[in-house]
Amino acid sequence: MRNEDRSLRKKAYEEINKYQKIVESDPHRQDYHLMPPVGLMNDPNGLIHWQGKYHVFFQWMPFKTGHGAKFWGHYTSRDLIHWIWEPIALTPSEWYEQNGCYSGSAVNHGGKLYVFYTGNVKNEKNERETYQCSAVSEDGVHFEKKGVVIHLPEGYSAHFRDPKVWKHEDKWYMVIGAQTQGDLGCAVLYTSDDLMVWELKGEISSSKENDYLGYMWECPDLFQLDGVDVFMFSPQGLEPQGMLYNNVHQSGYVIGELEYDRTVLHHGPFREIDRGFEFYAPQTTLDEDGRRILIGWMGVPDQDEEKQPTRSYKWIHNMTIPRELRVKKGKIHQSPVEELKKMRRNLFEKEDIHIKDESMHLSELDGDVMEVFLKFGTTDSCNCFEIDLFDYVKLSYQNETKEITIRRKTFDNKSTETRSCQISSLETLQMFIDQSSIELFVNDGAEVFTFRIFPDKKNAAIHFSSSGSVTFDIWKWDLIGYTYQTSEEAMRDANMNP
Repeated sequence: MRNEDRSLRKKAYEEINKYQKIVESDPHRQDYHLMPPVGLMNDPNGLIHWQGKYHVFFQWMPFKTGHGAKFWGHYTSRDLIHWIWEPIALTPSEWYEQNGCYSGSAVNHGGKLYVFYTGNVKNEKNERETYQCSAVSEDGVHFEKKGVVIHLPEGYSAHFRDPKVWKHEDKWYMVIGAQTQGDLGCAVLYTSDDLMVWELKGEISSSKENDYLGYMWECPDLFQLDGVDVFMFSPQGLEPQGMLYNNVHQSGYVIGELEYDRTVLHHGPFREIDRGFEFYAPQTTLDEDGRRILIGWMGVPDQDEEKQPTRSYKWIHNMTIPRELRVKKGKIHQSPVEELKKMRRNLFEKEDIHIKDESMHLSELDGDVMEVFLKFGTTDSCNCFEIDLFDYVKLSYQNETKEITIRRKTFDNKSTETRSCQISSLETLQMFIDQSSIELFVNDGAEVFTFRIFPDKKNAAIHFSSSGSVTFDIWKWDLIGYTYQTSEEAMRDANMNP
């Protein structure tokens, strides 16, 4: 371990120890979402199921609640509920990454865990350099850096990052999010026989002036699911179009077929994968049970981060819950992973609830860490159905327009903001509610809204109301949350006694 690497690790662990009590005293600290021990968390990195464990690496700035020279933090779990904080995976200690070990991915090769990431460098004029780098581990915890494997090719700006690597037949492939010198977003494909020497194949897809899809494509992910190829990415630079593209930056996917020999992805239209306020940079992995698992960052870069109240407690942002993906009728559906049912306690259920032109409060639903599931009868006689959660956020369904809308207070409480989409009908709503977030799955995950909430903790009530008549069944469980422990290796790294 080089001296610079050792020094950075020591400083990061000192930040954890210094602010641990402050961080843990935050009433908005989550119960079942991965969070940074201190500082800022953003993109999930290197998501992989390897040797019986789920590994979640992530972008981490330990020294402040803003962005900067990122580390790779690291959690592992065998069941997606009990999590272990592992030693820091990567620090920005080398010349080719001195301004940050940016996002990337992980693969298994020859029984070893390989990670690929972007090394970010800025000179005294704030001009950017970018390098695609690799590191390898025999135990999944300690990594040996192999250095730069790809330099910036001609024709692209230095916004060239976030390598996602996978194997197809007998070759390795890497897709990188990029920006052309003409300021158009695109995805660039490389191939390799040994994970060290990479050959540029070309662009599989790109934003075009007559079909504009942003000036930069971040965090690409390409995988096969239910017989089709899915390309997921986060385009920057899309302007709002009605219900679409209302965050500062978006995340979504296209479905089609990648012709590997011709380096072209034939695909359909771009769809947002999450309709909420805070969702970005999702990454997926195929686990040993054959499931395609997704975890996303519950945040958006440059979008009101400075207004989030957790910053005064020395931390900001968290991950989504893990979700299983399926393709149904040409569209991705998302479901909370089955393991989360193990967190359920204290079931409350009530069938055939009927309200008409009235408001209703069920005291059994009061709380702040729970799962709530609603199954609706016919809504033909209901003009509008609304759920008021904690006097902070309102969920409404307009039957005439088939629109579902989330309306919440802004983080500074000075106004309200909305996100909406259209659905064919209202069938089911599943809400995962934590101390400061809601993940809403509509119609068994055909649409999903992910967002943070910071209500007055004295108000734990949920109210239902309708204009017209609506009938539904309801199930509610309290959730016990994740359990955390620090690995012995991490404690030794932090000079603590295990």
